[in-house]
Amino acid sequence: MPRRSPSRRTVHIPVMLREVLAQLELRDGLVVVDGTVGAGGHSQKILPIIGDSGRLIGIDRDREMLDRAAQVVSGPQVVLEQASYLQLSEVLEKCGLNDVDRILLDLGLSSDQLASPDRGFGFDTSGTLDMRFDVRTGQSVAELLASASESQIAEVIQEFGEDRQAGNIAKQIVAQRKSGQPVETVDQLIDAVLAATGGNLGDRRSPSVVRVFQAMRIAVNEELKQLDRFLDTVLPHVLRPGGRIVIITFHSLEDRRVKQAFRESEVLKLITPKPLAPTPSEVRMNPRARSAKLRVAERIER
Repeated sequence: MPRRSPSRRTVHIPVMLREVLAQLELRDGLVVVDGTVGAGGHSQKILPIIGDSGRLIGIDRDREMLDRAAQVVSGPQVVLEQASYLQLSEVLEKCGLNDVDRILLDLGLSSDQLASPDRGFGFDTSGTLDMRFDVRTGQSVAELLASASESQIAEVIQEFGEDRQAGNIAKQIVAQRKSGQPVETVDQLIDAVLAATGGNLGDRRSPSVVRVFQAMRIAVNEELKQLDRFLDTVLPHVLRPGGRIVIITFHSLEDRRVKQAFRESEVLKLITPKPLAPTPSEVRMNPRARSAKLRVAERIER
């Protein structure tokens, strides 16, 4: 279990909590994996339902999020591990397990990560462009933008952000780099995107800014690659027959993959032909939930 440490107050509100708890069909004694435990919002409610005879395994790539989770999710039946859900088999082996009854993945970015002033996730911050979930591995966004070619940057923005002005944005970023003003901070990236797209200066939430930030985060964390590999090679082996997986996505790139994997799998039965969406009242209370889609599948007997 990660070391507890003082931290700022958690501001993240777990998305679609009522629907998650209902679709997981929890009961006493189940082994549940929260593969993106974050600050523990979902797990905090899961734990009392599975009881002392259950087990909760919380995984997150982000050490800061695990420290937050440890403040609200604890007990002899709890394991919190810094890892990717792609490494679930290895985590289970450490716990003396081969498979589990329930898996939850909430693929959204935490409000706590967005609010962190020095990690580069949020448009309203001004820190260095890092955006890695696990700062021990890989390259930061600033390092990516300092080393990648114009065509490589454009490809990232087009593939992971689906922005039609990807070429112009990449050209602007490289031009600034060549002029001795590399894009290294949140403010510099926003300004570069707005300059390339003709946006109003100061419009920190323009559609292109949102798409570029999404693209950069996906790229440095290899989010889609990890999701594809998990769905294809890990999930079929770690979910027990009769077990359920619930996945919440926040953009079409993720949702398409989950939908296709659930529909085409030979070992999963699709429970939600159409994804569940947050209620209007939840969106009013938590606008970050507005793009969420929840899909459920069940492991069939074989």
